[in-house]
Amino acid sequence: MTRSTKRKDSDPVRFAVVGLGYISQVAVLPAFEHAENAQLAALVSHDGEKRHRLGKKYGVYKVYSYEDYQDCLESGDIDAVYIALPNSLHREYAVKAAEAGIHVLCEKPMAVTEAECRDMIAAAESRGVKLMVAYRLHFDTANLEAIEVVRSGLIGEPRLFTSTFTMQVRDRDNIRLDAALGGGTLYDIGVYCINAARALFRAEPSEVLAISANNGEVRFREVDEMTSAVLKFPKERLASFTTSFGAEDVASYRVVGTEGELELDSAYEYAESMTLRVRVGDETTKKRLGKRDQFAPELIEFSRCIKEDRTPEPSGEEGLADVRVIRALYESARNGRIMVLPPFTKRARPDLSQAIERPPVREPELVGAAPPSGK
Repeated sequence: MTRSTKRKDSDPVRFAVVGLGYISQVAVLPAFEHAENAQLAALVSHDGEKRHRLGKKYGVYKVYSYEDYQDCLESGDIDAVYIALPNSLHREYAVKAAEAGIHVLCEKPMAVTEAECRDMIAAAESRGVKLMVAYRLHFDTANLEAIEVVRSGLIGEPRLFTSTFTMQVRDRDNIRLDAALGGGTLYDIGVYCINAARALFRAEPSEVLAISANNGEVRFREVDEMTSAVLKFPKERLASFTTSFGAEDVASYRVVGTEGELELDSAYEYAESMTLRVRVGDETTKKRLGKRDQFAPELIEFSRCIKEDRTPEPSGEEGLADVRVIRALYESARNGRIMVLPPFTKRARPDLSQAIERPPVREPELVGAAPPSGK
């Protein structure tokens, strides 16, 4: 632990949740009930009503505005922060926390640029604090079992990955549609497709190509309505995917190998069950995995890393790996050319040993927040 020496090793890691928008309220805050080694100790938000009502609901009496963030970091009441702010603010709030000796668990994408990611990594390393990017699917049994199937050779050599991740973002004020806040389909949902392809192929792409489309609706005046991408991996393998903020909800991927294929339906969802289908020759197997709490495992594993002084997986390096691909894809869409990526070495990748299962959370009443659909 980096804070009070009076605390025992058996005490839970104390978190401040920074940003009380939709994902924090519907998933992060309720997850502390299932994270036995983590404690919700403080809330940070610009909205006084959120601070008051959510603080009362969760029994948290240390509440701060963004202007008081430094006071929160220096209070001695927290050991870590969970940053759930707009993408453009991740670097600033993560670096401030690291410089104060506070561990950082940051929502994905890690940041908007590679330089911002490297700043976050450097700040954490210089102060000896842990930095983890909140890739919840790195602890999800369904996705990890898909990785295990590919690694086992059951479907032969994996040759291609295809994916669709689409949703309707109807609220014009949603941060996903604000370019200045790091909005856009690749930052928000394309990061899942990129991360899945990298995890399943166990490699980094060397070339990428993308094309974006926009139907002219006012809600898409600043960001892409949809983007299709192709990533080339070593051993002449290809991954392709399409993301959209203007289509019906779909979240699935397929890996086709030389001897079979697998498909994971609802692969990127956190509030639905998933179905893993594997076909080899004429034999097909299906496995349905029910809805689970995907956020408590992040809190649990990050707290373990803090207590056991381990490097988290997923690390800041994992976040950087995806952001560099996102940036190259948007550049490709702008200039109409294939972008060649410099070599990138990744030291750790997710596997089935990381699976952590907890029961689903109860859907909470929202305070000043709404789902992306605006419903």
